Amino acid sequence: MLTPADASKILHDNFAPWVLALGLTVQETGDRHAVLRLPWSDALARDGGGLSGQALMAAADTATVIAISAARGAYGPMTTVQQSTSFQRPVVGADVLIDVRITKLGKRMAFADITMTPDGAEEPAAKASTVYALLG
Repeated sequence: MLTPADASKILHDNFAPWVLALGLTVQETGDRHAVLRLPWSDALARDGGGLSGQALMAAADTATVIAISAARGAYGPMTTVQQSTSFQRPVVGADVLIDVRITKLGKRMAFADITMTPDGAEEPAAKASTVYALLG
């Protein structure tokens, strides 16, 4: 099974500098899931002080790669086919936990549900679903 340290190495070895600039950290990995933390940053806030939707979507997309890698036991080439995100409430001044659950892992496709919850909150700020093509 992929450890959080293994997953952190995948993150740092395979993502563009602008994605790494989000400051994501791997909190947990499991058989078919991963949890990453998106730290609060004023640089990621939009007008009005809420965390930008683009930052949340990028975090969800990135965390999905880590969860798929955990489910497969290693990183392999993959690409996003579809991502749908619903924003439910703003995030202001709090880190966000990005919890990815793989709902189906096939030979060529993977599907995941993502819940994005501000640290310490009970209700999510956003939910997403993704579909990935597995290329290798």
